[in-house]
Amino acid sequence: EVQLVESGGGTVQAGGSLRLSCKVSGYTYSSPYCMGWFRQIPGKERERVARIGSDGGLRYADFVKGRFTIYKDISSDSPKNTLYLQMNSLKAEDTAMYYCAANDGGYCAIGPDGYTFWGPGTQVIVSS
Repeated sequence: EVQLVESGGGTVQAGGSLRLSCKVSGYTYSSPYCMGWFRQIPGKERERVARIGSDGGLRYADFVKGRFTIYKDISSDSPKNTLYLQMNSLKAEDTAMYYCAANDGGYCAIGPDGYTFWGPGTQVIVSS
């Protein structure tokens, strides 16, 4: 059973930094895959923040480019098996619930429907 568990959320002042972690278990890394971070504000749709493919390819939403970095320490022999999101220069509008997501195919969808596995989320609050 694939499980994703996020951590690292919290409250930070505008301009500060947070690093989110997503511990991955039960995942098969032998096939192409895509993993990403999404966020959701109450009343709004869940939106992709960043994604990373099994080939290391990266994509960022325009609203986080230059501020957020996605990276992973994931492989079949890695003890960490963790996906990260380093968030710098945080703004009040970054306040949201952040989710880790993964799919078991090589296609990195933009929308949340393209991802099969989800974590429960971690709350980020940026105070201005």
